[in-house]
Amino acid sequence: MSNQSTKGDLPYTGLILLSGIDTPGITEALFSTLAPFAVTVLDVEQVVIRERVILTVMISLNKAHASAIEADLEKCALSLGVDIATSFSQEPTVSIAAKTSLLHVVAMSSDFKPAALSAIAGALAEHGGNIERIFRTASYPLTAIEFVVSGVAQNIAQAALASISGSNRLDIAVQPGGLMRWAKKLVLMDMDSTLIQQEVIELLAQKAGVEEEVKIITQAAMRGEMDFEKALRARVLLLKGLDASVLELVRTEIVLTPGARTLLRTLARLGHTVGVVSGGFIEVIEPIMKELGIEYYAANSLEIAEGKLTGELIGPIIDRAAKARMLQEVATKIGVQMAQTIAIGDGANDLDMIAAAGLGIAFNAKPVVQAAADSSVTHPYLDSVLYLMGIAREDIEEADGQSLHA
Repeated sequence: MSNQSTKGDLPYTGLILLSGIDTPGITEALFSTLAPFAVTVLDVEQVVIRERVILTVMISLNKAHASAIEADLEKCALSLGVDIATSFSQEPTVSIAAKTSLLHVVAMSSDFKPAALSAIAGALAEHGGNIERIFRTASYPLTAIEFVVSGVAQNIAQAALASISGSNRLDIAVQPGGLMRWAKKLVLMDMDSTLIQQEVIELLAQKAGVEEEVKIITQAAMRGEMDFEKALRARVLLLKGLDASVLELVRTEIVLTPGARTLLRTLARLGHTVGVVSGGFIEVIEPIMKELGIEYYAANSLEIAEGKLTGELIGPIIDRAAKARMLQEVATKIGVQMAQTIAIGDGANDLDMIAAAGLGIAFNAKPVVQAAADSSVTHPYLDSVLYLMGIAREDIEEADGQSLHA
């Protein structure tokens, strides 16, 4: 005996699509029209873009009532001055909420073009991905659009979208859905050219008159062409004899990356932990960490004797391996799984922690780092990381407004 359902066993459903100029009372009127009938709401979604509304409802109903419901909906449409289309059928239905293994694809751009959206949709469709839902999560300073996708594995979607990102000037992140997306997270980030706009060692080099020599070494190290520790020691040696009072002067010249405070403030509100691990110098960054309320941080330490830099370092070097270790150690200490960690950096020194994190983000990074990261941010706004995490701009601003009026 077969266990397969026949068409007669399937529920009779109706799809209702309302569109038109948005006015107060539209949603109430539609559902009031359906209320006298023995129907069950299976799925519903409403969106307003500028002054236009689109409201979609899936219902189950008695087949004998279909004509009467359709007639009443036509009257409702006339009274509201909107369009209402209906489709009744006896087919299997699965709501978005009932689907599993959904992916969240977040795309960001300062200038979204139709060709970019077409390319994303085409790449996903080519690999069996179906877009279940599209919505905007931010409109400035970047536009961020999130796609909820079914039917394709995360690694396949990432590979398919990688080439689209570069050719369409998009930043794209692919993350699994589910409850863990909103779980407590550890966000560990690099300092120089990530949390702040400058490279601290280059600021010190300016004071020592060796800026060009230091820049050449820095660039080679950032590209992965030179061992980090060797490059660091060579640069620090060029600072030999610099007065230690310059460290305080350099600290006053440091400028946070746009969006940095918004990122830190929002993550703190959500209960996430933020850490900073720097190949720079603890003497410069520590006061900044304390001012920002960042508890977990690490950096290299300069040797100072008789008020001057000796050109040497004290203690272990914060290299790429040390950064990855810190990610693991802090995650263990605060009870966060590695899958719930995020690492953000721009140079070769950040590669290991980016690889180890649940979500590795290359922030205005060198090509070798972009290629290794799960996602790449090429715009100069650090708070855009929040959009990759599924946090909407409107929610951020609402929380900021409530804080101001608290």
